[in-house]
Amino acid sequence: MREETFKKIMVATDGSELVKKAVETAVEIARLSGAKLYAVYVIVAATRSPRDFGWERAAMEHFRKEGEQATRFVEESAKAAGVEVESVLLEGNPADKIVEFAEQQGTEMIVMGTLGKTGLDRFLLGSVAEKVVRHSKTPVLVVREENP
Repeated sequence: MREETFKKIMVATDGSELVKKAVETAVEIARLSGAKLYAVYVIVAATRSPRDFGWERAAMEHFRKEGEQATRFVEESAKAAGVEVESVLLEGNPADKIVEFAEQQGTEMIVMGTLGKTGLDRFLLGSVAEKVVRHSKTPVLVVREENP
């Protein structure tokens, strides 16, 4: 029996091992509620210089392929569970683009992974998940990496 709790859920992926638990969680929530799942990967745009060095295009192509692999993992997981899924590649600041996409699509939940860093580590590394939580009007489920 399905609960019609959610219609649209977004899972933000960066293709890392860390995000696998978040993907599993998002897929299961989508399966139980009959929601469509959006697999979102944000490419951090390379700074554009007035001169064409070629490395910018190569870097962007590399990140695009990385994003396609990351979202393909989500697609495969979702399809195996019978969940409708759509992959989306965006360009820009990850936190900003995740929040914007969620609002534009009317998603009811954002699912993200995090390392759960604190103190100086969090300050130095920054946290996309933390920024999304602070700025999103959409509820955010942050799935922490399991400690070994």
